[in-house]
Amino acid sequence: MVVTNYVEADADTWNREVEKADILTVVYFWHDECPWCLRLNPIFNEVSQEYAGRIKFVKLNIMVNQANREIAANHGVMSTPTLVFFCHRRPVGQSVGFMPKEQLEKSLADVLQRYKTCLSQSTELRPFYIV
Repeated sequence: MVVTNYVEADADTWNREVEKADILTVVYFWHDECPWCLRLNPIFNEVSQEYAGRIKFVKLNIMVNQANREIAANHGVMSTPTLVFFCHRRPVGQSVGFMPKEQLEKSLADVLQRYKTCLSQSTELRPFYIV
């Protein structure tokens, strides 16, 4: 049995899993026909276990439906695999393409360091017309 520490999200669960997350969240945009995604999957799974509790890991298969593709497009995802890092609903970083485990861990460490700043500087997003 393979133990995973990530959430499979889709358009129906996006808001709950990513938008309302209260911890740094990395979303892995992928699909089954992507050979680089298939190579990154076991690395993503392993790293999600190692960073459990410090980062929330979410996978979104962009080929499941049009709504998932729209989420990807709205976040600038133009190819797979793509990782987008979110701090309180805001993208704070992105990584495109396959990377070995060491490089992924370095990216996560970097974004964790920046996340500390993001938390202290983050304010609630409100429309400009609300005073």
